[in-house]
Amino acid sequence: MTLYQNWDSVDLRPAIPEAELWHLHQVTSPDSFYRRHLKRAVDLVLSLAMLAILALPMALVAAALLISQGRPLIYAGERMQSPGKPFRQFKFRTMIRDDDDGGATGAHKHWRITPLGRFLRRTRLDELPQLFNIIAGDMSFVGPRPPLPEYVERFPAIYNAVLQIKPGVTGLATLIYHRHEDRILARCDTAEETERCYYARCLPTKLRIELVYRQAASPWLDFWIMWRTFLAVVGYDRPRKRRSVEIIPPPGRHRPRPVESVPSK
Repeated sequence: MTLYQNWDSVDLRPAIPEAELWHLHQVTSPDSFYRRHLKRAVDLVLSLAMLAILALPMALVAAALLISQGRPLIYAGERMQSPGKPFRQFKFRTMIRDDDDGGATGAHKHWRITPLGRFLRRTRLDELPQLFNIIAGDMSFVGPRPPLPEYVERFPAIYNAVLQIKPGVTGLATLIYHRHEDRILARCDTAEETERCYYARCLPTKLRIELVYRQAASPWLDFWIMWRTFLAVVGYDRPRKRRSVEIIPPPGRHRPRPVESVPSK
């Protein structure tokens, strides 16, 4: 599986044609024993163990937020566990409060991200409170990212297929596409531009990857996703640089001399 592709070349489209994905929606494999029983047991045991280990770091983060930003410490955003079943997703608050906030985070929201919040987002420490979502049964460690209600209302058929698996803290689409999505949305300067770009460029690709995960979900794939997510968080999973290909001229022709760069004044 190739993790880093040229996602910027994905064609723009105004909306997601649901009929285009009908084959993945119709070909539903029966839930395995792992997905029906073992996945929840692993989530519960692992989340309780991590909560015991990370209780002190979470308390330190909460204290730092209280000193630097004040209350509230937790952002509880409405997300969908399945069509018609909302829940509150918990995160450490990383932005200046705005009661009218909604939609994807583009460049027009970057001014609201606090200095400490920027660090928490980069290290994904802001998502530690989602351990409580996992314990409550709203989320899993691995699965599709929980969508906003407006996305589910707009594309109910696709999300009915995607959310057959419980939403996750990380997932295949998050692992593969997260950096590309951030780079794309960072170019959007207004809320309208961010929404249009997210619907036309990001969401179609992410949903296709989520549907692939729904078909291929297994304990080995979940472990691989969690391991690669951990490597990405600690900085050991950077995209590889493309190798430069040296063009050898035919016999009898001179090799072109490299152009010297002129230093900027």
